[in-house]
Amino acid sequence: MDKSKILEIIRNKITEKIQSFEHLIAETRASNNDTKSSMGDKYETGREMLQQEINNLQRQLNETLNQQSILQKITSETSSKVQNGALVKTNKGLFYIAASIGEIVVDNQKIMTVSVESPLVKAMMGLQSGQNFSINNVNQTIEEIW
Repeated sequence: MDKSKILEIIRNKITEKIQSFEHLIAETRASNNDTKSSMGDKYETGREMLQQEINNLQRQLNETLNQQSILQKITSETSSKVQNGALVKTNKGLFYIAASIGEIVVDNQKIMTVSVESPLVKAMMGLQSGQNFSINNVNQTIEEIW
């Protein structure tokens, strides 16, 4: 399994996400400036709602920038145990431990990207091929690690 290909896809998705958030923040700020007028209190409420939306987008942008920072430290070297940057095959599926961006498809294989903060990764962290772990009363066996 080519981990460098997977890592490149994830990095591209994170970069796209960052650009999207930056664009949304800029658009929302522009519309916030458009509502500045002397028309009264009802526009103050609208401006406050826009500001809350900007704050929400900024928080999401910061989380995505943090994911990007984590990704920069990951290499595509092979792992012998479950750790950040490992590609793990269990009897339930393929998991790439990096940033949580959901499911991606590489070479016609579905890979779930998960962060080290996820309960799944916490349950299998440090384990090696052949070892078992349980999450939500579901037993899984680690079949292979790249």
